[in-house]
Amino acid sequence: MVTVTQNPDSSATLLVVDDDRDIRMLLANSLGGRGYRVETASNTRDMDEILASTPVDLVILDVMMPGEDGLSACRRIARADGPEIIMLSALGEETDRILGLEGGAGHYLSKPCSPREILATVRAALRRRGTAAPASNEVYVFEGWRIDLGSHELFDPHGVLVGLTDGEFAVLRVFIERPRRVLSREVLLQAARGPDTDAYDRAIDVQVSRLRRKLRAGGDDIIRTVRNEGYLFVPRVSRL
Repeated sequence: MVTVTQNPDSSATLLVVDDDRDIRMLLANSLGGRGYRVETASNTRDMDEILASTPVDLVILDVMMPGEDGLSACRRIARADGPEIIMLSALGEETDRILGLEGGAGHYLSKPCSPREILATVRAALRRRGTAAPASNEVYVFEGWRIDLGSHELFDPHGVLVGLTDGEFAVLRVFIERPRRVLSREVLLQAARGPDTDAYDRAIDVQVSRLRRKLRAGGDDIIRTVRNEGYLFVPRVSRL
């Protein structure tokens, strides 16, 4: 494990998890030179030790590693109150990207990619994380569900807390703020990923599909697909 800190006043801590030492050090030096505090780990076991002892804002996670792979690790650590996750992999096919996003990653970059592209993605992810905290009294209800935009908590009609990833919560927030309106994939993409990302429309389809599974009640779809237009959040939403 290596810690690189070139600016002790930096407000963001990054964790690079990759079994390739050259890549770890390249990213640590590149991102550390931009003022971030960077921790590195060569496997998910070391990653878990760092996450247990250090507040981490963002994880750059390789997919193909000895032992537990990055996709499995991503599914374990992805949660609404957890770090942002950027998958970094030599597996760049659409299916691979979909698996990464379905596993809870906010971004998926294919190797080889430049330090500049990684930096831009890190900035976009951290900006979304920093601006996603709304006022603490923003509580809304719809069809028995209750969502607190301040604490990032969603409760089903029985009062059970439903876990959402950052991406899912970002998309749901847009639906809550603009109910009963058809929203294009571009609008949802901007909200869920940020304006300077290379994410593509299919990523939104993945997020919406996951949200549908979690929001399905009584067999009714809360999110409706509008052909050639986008998505519609069907319920009426009230603010408490």
